[in-house]
Amino acid sequence: MNPSLCTGFDANHISRREMLAKFGYGLGGIALGSLLNPATADASTLGLHHAPKAKRVIFLFQSGGPSQIDLFDNKPMLNKMHGQELPASVRMGQRLTGMSAHQSSLPMVGSPFKFQQHGESGMWMSELMPHTARFADDLCVIKTMNTEAINHGPGVTMMQTGSQFPGRPSMGSWMWYGLGSDNEDLPAFVVMVSTERSGQPLVSRLWGSGFLPGKYDGVRFRASEDAVLYLNNPNGISREGRRRALDHMQALHQKQLAMTSDPVLETHIAQYEMAFRMQASVPDVTDISDETEETLKRYGDSVNTPGTYAANCLRARRLAQKGVRFIQLYQPGWDHHNGLPWGIRRSTKRTDQATAALLQDLKDHGMLDDTLVIWGGEFGRTAYSQGKIEGEKFGRDHHPRCFTMWMAGGGVRGGVTHGETDEFSYNVASDGVHIHDLHATILHLLGINHERLTFKYQGRHFRLTDVHGHVVKNLVS
Repeated sequence: MNPSLCTGFDANHISRREMLAKFGYGLGGIALGSLLNPATADASTLGLHHAPKAKRVIFLFQSGGPSQIDLFDNKPMLNKMHGQELPASVRMGQRLTGMSAHQSSLPMVGSPFKFQQHGESGMWMSELMPHTARFADDLCVIKTMNTEAINHGPGVTMMQTGSQFPGRPSMGSWMWYGLGSDNEDLPAFVVMVSTERSGQPLVSRLWGSGFLPGKYDGVRFRASEDAVLYLNNPNGISREGRRRALDHMQALHQKQLAMTSDPVLETHIAQYEMAFRMQASVPDVTDISDETEETLKRYGDSVNTPGTYAANCLRARRLAQKGVRFIQLYQPGWDHHNGLPWGIRRSTKRTDQATAALLQDLKDHGMLDDTLVIWGGEFGRTAYSQGKIEGEKFGRDHHPRCFTMWMAGGGVRGGVTHGETDEFSYNVASDGVHIHDLHATILHLLGINHERLTFKYQGRHFRLTDVHGHVVKNLVS
Protein backbone atom coordinates (compact mmCIF):
# COMPACT_ATOMS: atom_id res chain seq x y z
CA MET A 1 0.00 0.00 0.00
CA ASN A 2 1.27 3.47 -0.84
CA PRO A 3 1.20 5.50 2.42
CA SER A 4 0.84 8.76 0.47
CA LEU A 5 -2.67 7.66 -0.58
CA CYS A 6 -3.87 7.58 3.04
CA THR A 7 -4.47 10.96 4.68
CA GLY A 8 -2.86 11.14 8.11
CA PHE A 9 -1.19 7.73 7.74
CA ASP A 10 2.54 7.48 8.43
CA ALA A 11 3.64 3.89 7.89
CA ASN A 12 6.99 4.56 9.60
CA HIS A 13 5.72 6.12 12.82
CA ILE A 14 2.13 4.90 13.47
CA SER A 15 1.78 2.92 16.69
CA ARG A 16 -0.18 -0.30 17.11
CA ARG A 17 -2.72 1.53 19.32
CA GLU A 18 -3.24 4.28 16.73
CA MET A 19 -3.69 1.75 13.94
CA LEU A 20 -6.31 -0.18 15.91
CA ALA A 21 -8.08 3.04 16.84
CA LYS A 22 -8.30 4.20 13.23
CA PHE A 23 -9.40 0.78 12.03
CA GLY A 24 -11.95 0.53 14.86
CA TYR A 25 -13.30 3.96 14.04
CA GLY A 26 -14.05 2.81 10.52
CA LEU A 27 -16.06 -0.16 11.75
CA GLY A 28 -17.60 1.93 14.50
CA GLY A 29 -18.73 4.50 11.96
CA ILE A 30 -20.48 1.81 9.95
CA ALA A 31 -22.23 0.47 13.05
CA LEU A 32 -23.14 3.95 14.24
CA GLY A 33 -24.60 4.80 10.84
CA SER A 34 -26.99 1.89 11.11
CA LEU A 35 -27.96 2.96 14.64
CA LEU A 36 -28.74 6.53 13.65
CA ASN A 37 -30.46 5.52 10.42
CA PRO A 38 -31.93 2.00 10.76
CA ALA A 39 -33.15 2.12 7.18
CA THR A 40 -29.53 1.71 6.04
CA ALA A 41 -29.04 -1.52 7.99
CA ASP A 42 -28.86 -4.72 5.96
CA ALA A 43 -32.05 -6.80 6.13
CA SER A 44 -29.99 -9.84 7.10
CA THR A 45 -29.45 -8.32 10.55
CA LEU A 46 -33.07 -9.19 11.40
CA GLY A 47 -31.91 -12.75 11.99
CA LEU A 48 -35.06 -14.57 10.88
CA HIS A 49 -34.44 -18.29 10.60
CA HIS A 50 -37.87 -19.18 9.18
CA ALA A 51 -41.11 -17.46 8.25
CA PRO A 52 -42.58 -15.82 11.38
CA LYS A 53 -46.18 -16.20 12.49
CA ALA A 54 -46.03 -13.24 14.91
CA LYS A 55 -44.61 -9.76 14.41
CA ARG A 56 -44.85 -8.59 18.00
CA VAL A 57 -45.50 -9.72 21.57
CA ILE A 58 -47.69 -8.30 24.34
CA PHE A 59 -46.87 -10.04 27.63
CA LEU A 60 -49.53 -9.49 30.31
CA PHE A 61 -47.46 -10.58 33.29
CA GLN A 62 -49.52 -11.23 36.45
CA SER A 63 -46.93 -10.84 39.18
CA GLY A 64 -47.29 -12.85 42.38
CA GLY A 65 -48.44 -16.23 41.11
CA PRO A 66 -52.12 -16.51 40.09
CA SER A 67 -53.90 -19.59 41.46
CA GLN A 68 -54.46 -22.00 38.57
CA ILE A 69 -56.83 -23.98 40.79
CA ASP A 70 -59.22 -21.04 41.08
CA LEU A 71 -58.98 -19.80 37.49
CA PHE A 72 -58.28 -22.48 34.87
CA ASP A 73 -57.51 -25.92 36.32
CA ASN A 74 -60.84 -27.38 37.43
CA LYS A 75 -60.32 -30.09 40.08
CA PRO A 76 -63.57 -31.69 41.36
CA MET A 77 -61.60 -34.26 43.38
CA LEU A 78 -59.91 -31.48 45.32
CA ASN A 79 -63.33 -30.18 46.31
CA LYS A 80 -64.45 -33.64 47.36
CA MET A 81 -61.39 -34.07 49.57
CA HIS A 82 -61.58 -30.53 50.98
CA GLY A 83 -59.98 -30.41 54.43
CA GLN A 84 -58.22 -33.78 54.17
CA GLU A 85 -54.45 -34.10 54.43
CA LEU A 86 -52.41 -33.84 51.24
CA PRO A 87 -51.35 -37.44 50.47
CA ALA A 88 -47.62 -38.14 50.75
CA SER A 89 -47.90 -39.95 47.41
CA VAL A 90 -48.89 -36.63 45.82
CA ARG A 91 -46.29 -34.45 47.47
CA MET A 92 -43.52 -37.03 46.92
CA GLY A 93 -41.17 -35.22 49.29
CA GLN A 94 -41.01 -32.09 47.16
CA ARG A 95 -39.69 -29.01 48.88
CA LEU A 96 -42.02 -26.35 50.28
CA THR A 97 -41.38 -22.68 50.96
CA GLY A 98 -40.37 -21.56 54.41
CA MET A 99 -43.89 -20.19 54.86
CA SER A 100 -45.58 -23.59 54.99
CA ALA A 101 -42.75 -26.13 55.43
CA HIS A 102 -43.22 -26.18 59.20
CA GLN A 103 -47.00 -26.54 59.22
CA SER A 104 -48.08 -29.58 61.24
CA SER A 105 -50.81 -30.20 58.66
CA LEU A 106 -51.27 -29.56 54.95
CA PRO A 107 -55.06 -29.63 54.49
CA MET A 108 -56.26 -29.64 50.90
CA VAL A 109 -58.66 -26.87 49.95
CA GLY A 110 -60.98 -26.93 46.95
CA SER A 111 -61.86 -23.87 44.94
CA PRO A 112 -64.90 -21.94 46.18
CA PHE A 113 -65.55 -20.74 42.64
CA LYS A 114 -67.73 -22.39 40.01
CA PHE A 115 -66.25 -23.63 36.74
CA GLN A 116 -68.00 -23.80 33.38
CA GLN A 117 -67.08 -24.89 29.87
CA HIS A 118 -66.91 -22.16 27.24
CA GLY A 119 -66.85 -21.89 23.47
CA GLU A 120 -66.94 -24.65 20.91
CA SER A 121 -63.76 -26.00 22.45
CA GLY A 122 -65.49 -26.56 25.80
CA MET A 123 -62.62 -24.93 27.67
CA TRP A 124 -63.00 -24.93 31.47
CA MET A 125 -62.74 -21.53 33.12
CA SER A 126 -63.69 -20.09 36.49
CA GLU A 127 -66.59 -17.72 37.08
CA LEU A 128 -63.95 -15.14 38.03
CA MET A 129 -63.06 -14.52 34.36
CA PRO A 130 -66.34 -14.03 32.47
CA HIS A 131 -64.87 -11.55 29.98
CA THR A 132 -61.81 -13.64 29.08
CA ALA A 133 -64.07 -16.70 28.82
CA ARG A 134 -65.72 -15.16 25.75
CA PHE A 135 -62.43 -15.72 23.93
CA ALA A 136 -62.06 -19.38 24.91
CA ASP A 137 -61.76 -20.45 21.27
CA ASP A 138 -58.90 -18.00 20.73
CA LEU A 139 -56.88 -19.11 23.74
CA CYS A 140 -54.16 -21.72 23.87
CA VAL A 141 -54.13 -22.68 27.55
CA ILE A 142 -51.03 -24.41 28.95
CA LYS A 143 -51.91 -26.19 32.20
CA THR A 144 -48.53 -27.81 32.73
CA MET A 145 -46.10 -24.92 33.00
CA ASN A 146 -43.33 -25.67 35.48
CA THR A 147 -40.18 -24.09 36.88
CA GLU A 148 -37.50 -24.72 39.51
CA ALA A 149 -38.01 -21.31 41.14
CA ILE A 150 -40.12 -21.39 44.29
CA ASN A 151 -39.84 -17.77 45.45
CA HIS A 152 -40.83 -14.54 43.73
CA GLY A 153 -37.44 -12.97 43.01
CA PRO A 154 -35.93 -16.00 41.26
CA GLY A 155 -39.32 -16.89 39.75
CA VAL A 156 -39.98 -13.56 38.06
CA THR A 157 -36.34 -13.34 36.96
CA MET A 158 -36.59 -16.83 35.46
CA MET A 159 -39.74 -16.01 33.53
CA GLN A 160 -38.30 -12.78 32.16
CA THR A 161 -34.70 -13.83 31.45
CA GLY A 162 -34.51 -17.63 31.37
CA SER A 163 -32.35 -17.73 34.51
CA GLN A 164 -33.06 -17.49 38.23
CA PHE A 165 -29.92 -15.39 38.67
CA PRO A 166 -29.83 -11.65 37.89
CA GLY A 167 -27.66 -10.37 35.08
CA ARG A 168 -29.10 -12.09 32.01
CA PRO A 169 -30.87 -10.13 29.24
CA SER A 170 -34.65 -10.02 29.43
CA MET A 171 -36.81 -11.63 26.77
CA GLY A 172 -37.71 -8.24 25.28
CA SER A 173 -34.03 -7.32 24.98
CA TRP A 174 -33.32 -10.58 23.15
CA MET A 175 -36.19 -9.79 20.74
CA TRP A 176 -34.83 -6.30 20.06
CA TYR A 177 -31.30 -7.66 19.60
CA GLY A 178 -32.45 -10.42 17.26
CA LEU A 179 -35.14 -8.66 15.24
CA GLY A 180 -34.27 -4.98 15.31
CA SER A 181 -36.91 -2.25 15.34
CA ASP A 182 -39.92 -1.53 13.15
CA ASN A 183 -40.14 2.13 14.21
CA GLU A 184 -37.05 4.29 14.61
CA ASP A 185 -39.06 6.83 16.65
CA LEU A 186 -39.91 4.39 19.45
CA PRO A 187 -37.96 1.75 21.37
CA ALA A 188 -38.63 -1.82 20.28
CA PHE A 189 -39.11 -2.89 23.92
CA VAL A 190 -41.52 -0.95 26.18
CA VAL A 191 -42.46 -1.73 29.79
CA MET A 192 -45.46 -0.57 31.87
CA VAL A 193 -46.02 -1.37 35.56
CA SER A 194 -49.50 -1.04 37.02
CA THR A 195 -49.77 1.36 39.95
CA GLU A 196 -53.08 -0.08 41.19
CA ARG A 197 -51.71 -2.58 43.65
CA SER A 198 -48.49 -3.01 45.59
CA GLY A 199 -46.84 -6.41 45.66
CA GLN A 200 -43.48 -8.05 45.28
CA PRO A 201 -40.78 -5.62 44.07
CA LEU A 202 -40.53 -5.25 40.31
CA VAL A 203 -37.09 -3.84 39.63
CA SER A 204 -35.58 -2.46 36.44
CA ARG A 205 -33.16 -5.35 35.96
CA LEU A 206 -36.19 -7.46 34.97
CA TRP A 207 -36.35 -5.50 31.72
CA GLY A 208 -32.64 -4.82 31.45
CA SER A 209 -30.36 -5.89 28.62
CA GLY A 210 -27.89 -7.72 30.87
CA PHE A 211 -24.67 -8.35 28.96
CA LEU A 212 -26.20 -7.25 25.64
CA PRO A 213 -25.39 -3.68 24.55
CA GLY A 214 -27.26 -1.14 26.67
CA LYS A 215 -29.30 0.12 23.74
CA TYR A 216 -31.48 -3.00 24.11
CA ASP A 217 -32.74 -2.05 27.58
CA GLY A 218 -36.51 -1.94 27.93
CA VAL A 219 -37.86 1.59 28.23
CA ARG A 220 -40.39 2.08 31.01
CA PHE A 221 -43.47 4.18 30.27
CA ARG A 222 -44.81 5.62 33.53
CA ALA A 223 -48.24 6.78 34.61
CA SER A 224 -47.23 10.44 34.99
CA GLU A 225 -47.65 13.13 32.35
CA ASP A 226 -43.99 12.64 31.46
CA ALA A 227 -44.28 8.98 30.45
CA VAL A 228 -40.50 8.59 30.07
CA LEU A 229 -38.24 10.12 32.71
CA TYR A 230 -36.02 13.03 31.65
CA LEU A 231 -37.36 12.92 28.09
CA ASN A 232 -38.79 16.45 27.93
CA ASN A 233 -36.63 19.52 27.55
CA PRO A 234 -35.91 21.65 30.64
CA ASN A 235 -37.70 24.99 30.90
CA GLY A 236 -36.24 27.49 28.47
CA ILE A 237 -34.85 24.90 26.06
CA SER A 238 -36.61 24.69 22.71
CA ARG A 239 -36.70 21.66 20.43
CA GLU A 240 -34.52 23.54 17.94
CA GLY A 241 -32.03 24.31 20.68
CA ARG A 242 -31.96 20.69 21.72
CA ARG A 243 -31.29 19.65 18.11
CA ARG A 244 -28.35 22.06 17.86
CA ALA A 245 -26.94 20.80 21.16
CA LEU A 246 -27.16 17.20 20.00
CA ASP A 247 -25.47 18.04 16.71
CA HIS A 248 -22.56 19.72 18.52
CA MET A 249 -22.34 16.84 21.00
CA GLN A 250 -22.27 14.33 18.18
CA ALA A 251 -19.43 16.22 16.49
CA LEU A 252 -17.41 15.99 19.72
CA HIS A 253 -18.23 12.31 20.05
CA GLN A 254 -17.08 11.70 16.48
CA LYS A 255 -13.71 13.27 17.34
CA GLN A 256 -13.45 10.99 20.35
CA LEU A 257 -14.35 7.98 18.24
CA ALA A 258 -11.58 8.95 15.82
CA MET A 259 -9.09 8.48 18.65
CA THR A 260 -10.55 5.33 20.18
CA SER A 261 -13.41 3.10 19.13
CA ASP A 262 -15.85 2.86 22.04
CA PRO A 263 -19.07 0.79 21.69
CA VAL A 264 -20.47 2.40 24.84
CA LEU A 265 -20.06 5.85 23.30
CA GLU A 266 -21.76 4.67 20.12
CA THR A 267 -24.68 3.44 22.22
CA HIS A 268 -24.90 6.79 24.01
CA ILE A 269 -25.08 8.66 20.70
CA ALA A 270 -27.83 6.36 19.45
CA GLN A 271 -29.78 6.78 22.70
CA TYR A 272 -29.56 10.59 22.53
CA GLU A 273 -30.98 10.46 19.03
CA MET A 274 -33.73 8.03 20.03
CA ALA A 275 -34.68 10.29 22.97
CA PHE A 276 -34.94 13.28 20.64
CA ARG A 277 -37.28 11.41 18.30
CA MET A 278 -39.31 10.08 21.23
CA GLN A 279 -40.09 13.62 22.36
CA ALA A 280 -42.53 13.74 19.45
CA SER A 281 -43.62 10.08 19.26
CA VAL A 282 -44.33 9.27 22.93
CA PRO A 283 -47.03 11.92 23.53
CA ASP A 284 -48.84 10.66 20.43
CA VAL A 285 -48.88 7.09 21.79
CA THR A 286 -49.93 7.99 25.33
CA ASP A 287 -52.69 10.46 24.38
CA ILE A 288 -55.91 8.43 24.16
CA SER A 289 -58.19 11.38 23.38
CA ASP A 290 -58.66 10.12 19.81
CA GLU A 291 -60.09 6.77 20.97
CA THR A 292 -63.81 6.24 20.47
CA GLU A 293 -66.24 6.12 23.39
CA GLU A 294 -67.04 2.53 22.44
CA THR A 295 -63.39 1.55 22.77
CA LEU A 296 -62.92 3.29 26.11
CA LYS A 297 -66.11 1.75 27.50
CA ARG A 298 -64.92 -1.69 26.47
CA TYR A 299 -61.81 -1.38 28.65
CA GLY A 300 -63.77 -0.19 31.69
CA ASP A 301 -64.01 2.93 33.83
CA SER A 302 -60.38 2.83 34.98
CA VAL A 303 -59.02 3.18 31.44
CA ASN A 304 -58.95 6.95 31.87
CA THR A 305 -56.73 6.69 34.95
CA PRO A 306 -53.05 6.52 33.93
CA GLY A 307 -51.17 3.61 35.47
CA THR A 308 -54.11 1.26 35.78
CA TYR A 309 -54.02 -2.14 34.12
CA ALA A 310 -56.82 -1.07 31.78
CA ALA A 311 -54.96 2.09 30.74
CA ASN A 312 -51.79 0.09 30.14
CA CYS A 313 -53.66 -2.48 28.04
CA LEU A 314 -54.97 0.27 25.78
CA ARG A 315 -51.50 1.80 25.55
CA ALA A 316 -50.21 -1.65 24.60
CA ARG A 317 -52.51 -1.80 21.60
CA ARG A 318 -51.44 1.71 20.53
CA LEU A 319 -47.77 0.79 20.89
CA ALA A 320 -48.33 -2.39 18.89
CA GLN A 321 -49.89 -0.30 16.12
CA LYS A 322 -46.76 1.85 16.06
CA GLY A 323 -44.48 -1.12 15.48
CA VAL A 324 -43.14 -1.77 18.99
CA ARG A 325 -41.98 -5.39 18.98
CA PHE A 326 -42.18 -6.35 22.65
CA ILE A 327 -44.62 -4.76 25.10
CA GLN A 328 -44.37 -5.92 28.70
CA LEU A 329 -47.13 -5.19 31.23
CA TYR A 330 -46.61 -5.97 34.91
CA GLN A 331 -49.71 -6.32 37.10
CA PRO A 332 -48.83 -6.96 40.77
CA GLY A 333 -51.22 -8.23 43.43
CA TRP A 334 -51.60 -12.00 42.83
CA ASP A 335 -49.67 -13.21 45.90
CA HIS A 336 -52.56 -14.61 47.93
CA HIS A 337 -51.08 -16.32 50.98
CA ASN A 338 -54.23 -15.57 52.97
CA GLY A 339 -57.68 -14.24 52.22
CA LEU A 340 -57.42 -15.75 48.74
CA PRO A 341 -61.13 -15.67 47.81
CA TRP A 342 -61.35 -11.95 48.51
CA GLY A 343 -57.93 -11.16 47.03
CA ILE A 344 -58.35 -13.08 43.78
CA ARG A 345 -61.78 -11.53 43.21
CA ARG A 346 -60.16 -8.12 43.41
CA SER A 347 -57.33 -9.10 41.06
CA THR A 348 -59.64 -10.53 38.41
CA LYS A 349 -62.02 -7.58 38.70
CA ARG A 350 -59.12 -5.26 37.88
CA THR A 351 -57.77 -7.30 34.98
CA ASP A 352 -60.38 -9.56 33.35
CA GLN A 353 -62.35 -6.92 31.44
CA ALA A 354 -59.29 -5.08 30.17
CA THR A 355 -57.59 -8.30 29.06
CA ALA A 356 -60.65 -9.26 27.02
CA ALA A 357 -60.92 -5.70 25.67
CA LEU A 358 -57.33 -5.88 24.43
CA LEU A 359 -58.02 -9.14 22.60
CA GLN A 360 -61.15 -7.67 20.99
CA ASP A 361 -59.35 -4.44 20.15
CA LEU A 362 -56.55 -6.33 18.41
CA LYS A 363 -59.16 -8.31 16.49
CA ASP A 364 -60.98 -5.16 15.41
CA HIS A 365 -57.75 -3.67 14.10
CA GLY A 366 -56.83 -6.87 12.26
CA MET A 367 -53.78 -7.35 14.48
CA LEU A 368 -54.47 -10.42 16.61
CA ASP A 369 -53.31 -12.86 13.95
CA ASP A 370 -49.77 -11.46 14.02
CA THR A 371 -49.67 -10.28 17.66
CA LEU A 372 -48.75 -12.89 20.27
CA VAL A 373 -50.54 -12.15 23.56
CA ILE A 374 -49.23 -13.98 26.64
CA TRP A 375 -50.92 -14.11 30.08
CA GLY A 376 -49.46 -15.63 33.24
CA GLY A 377 -47.28 -15.30 36.32
CA GLU A 378 -44.03 -16.72 37.67
CA PHE A 379 -45.60 -19.87 39.22
CA GLY A 380 -48.91 -21.16 40.61
CA ARG A 381 -50.43 -21.90 44.01
CA THR A 382 -50.67 -25.00 46.19
CA ALA A 383 -53.60 -27.37 46.47
CA TYR A 384 -53.27 -27.24 50.24
CA SER A 385 -54.05 -24.31 52.50
CA GLN A 386 -51.32 -22.15 53.91
CA GLY A 387 -52.36 -22.04 57.54
CA LYS A 388 -55.74 -23.19 58.77
CA ILE A 389 -58.89 -23.28 56.67
CA GLU A 390 -61.16 -20.70 58.28
CA GLY A 391 -63.91 -19.73 55.86
CA GLU A 392 -62.54 -17.29 53.29
CA LYS A 393 -59.39 -16.57 55.29
CA PHE A 394 -57.45 -19.43 53.71
CA GLY A 395 -54.56 -18.86 51.34
CA ARG A 396 -52.32 -20.87 49.02
CA ASP A 397 -48.52 -21.00 49.03
CA HIS A 398 -46.18 -20.79 46.01
CA HIS A 399 -46.25 -23.80 43.71
CA PRO A 400 -43.73 -24.22 40.85
CA ARG A 401 -44.53 -27.83 39.94
CA CYS A 402 -47.47 -26.95 37.70
CA PHE A 403 -49.26 -23.74 36.84
CA THR A 404 -51.32 -22.27 34.02
CA MET A 405 -50.54 -19.69 31.35
CA TRP A 406 -52.28 -18.89 28.09
CA MET A 407 -51.36 -17.44 24.72
CA ALA A 408 -53.54 -16.05 21.95
CA GLY A 409 -53.02 -14.85 18.38
CA GLY A 410 -49.59 -14.76 16.80
CA GLY A 411 -49.72 -18.24 15.27
CA VAL A 412 -50.86 -20.29 18.28
CA ARG A 413 -53.69 -22.81 18.13
CA GLY A 414 -56.90 -21.35 19.48
CA GLY A 415 -59.31 -23.37 21.62
CA VAL A 416 -56.56 -25.74 22.73
CA THR A 417 -55.80 -26.94 26.26
CA HIS A 418 -52.30 -28.37 26.45
CA GLY A 419 -51.20 -30.87 29.08
CA GLU A 420 -52.82 -32.44 32.10
CA THR A 421 -52.12 -32.17 35.81
CA ASP A 422 -52.97 -34.74 38.48
CA GLU A 423 -56.30 -34.73 40.35
CA PHE A 424 -55.00 -32.10 42.78
CA SER A 425 -53.17 -29.76 40.36
CA TYR A 426 -49.99 -30.61 42.21
CA ASN A 427 -47.92 -32.46 39.60
CA VAL A 428 -47.71 -32.63 35.82
CA ALA A 429 -49.48 -35.77 34.60
CA SER A 430 -48.60 -35.35 30.90
CA ASP A 431 -47.03 -32.93 28.42
CA GLY A 432 -45.14 -30.64 30.77
CA VAL A 433 -43.89 -27.28 29.48
CA HIS A 434 -40.85 -25.79 31.19
CA ILE A 435 -40.18 -22.05 31.00
CA HIS A 436 -37.29 -22.80 28.62
CA ASP A 437 -39.78 -24.58 26.34
CA LEU A 438 -42.13 -21.59 26.51
CA HIS A 439 -39.31 -19.23 25.53
CA ALA A 440 -38.23 -21.51 22.68
CA THR A 441 -41.81 -21.58 21.38
CA ILE A 442 -42.22 -17.79 21.61
CA LEU A 443 -39.02 -17.26 19.64
CA HIS A 444 -40.15 -19.86 17.09
CA LEU A 445 -43.41 -17.97 16.53
CA LEU A 446 -41.35 -14.84 15.85
CA GLY A 447 -39.26 -16.62 13.22
CA ILE A 448 -36.23 -17.32 15.43
CA ASN A 449 -34.47 -20.61 16.12
CA HIS A 450 -33.78 -20.32 19.85
CA GLU A 451 -30.52 -22.28 19.53
CA ARG A 452 -29.14 -19.78 17.01
CA LEU A 453 -29.98 -16.48 18.72
CA THR A 454 -26.79 -16.16 20.78
CA PHE A 455 -24.41 -13.56 22.19
CA LYS A 456 -20.82 -14.22 23.16
CA TYR A 457 -20.02 -13.07 26.68
CA GLN A 458 -17.03 -14.01 28.85
CA GLY A 459 -15.96 -16.62 26.33
CA ARG A 460 -19.31 -18.39 26.10
CA HIS A 461 -22.21 -18.12 23.66
CA PHE A 462 -25.33 -17.39 25.72
CA ARG A 463 -28.97 -17.59 24.65
CA LEU A 464 -32.39 -16.95 26.20
CA THR A 465 -33.01 -20.69 26.67
CA ASP A 466 -29.50 -21.31 28.06
CA VAL A 467 -28.72 -24.93 27.03
CA HIS A 468 -32.30 -26.16 27.28
CA GLY A 469 -35.70 -25.75 25.65
CA HIS A 470 -37.78 -27.37 22.93
CA VAL A 471 -40.44 -25.83 20.72
CA VAL A 472 -43.85 -27.16 21.80
CA LYS A 473 -45.28 -27.97 18.38
CA ASN A 474 -48.78 -28.68 19.75
CA LEU A 475 -49.12 -24.98 20.57
CA VAL A 476 -48.31 -23.79 17.04
CA SER A 477 -51.00 -23.54 14.37
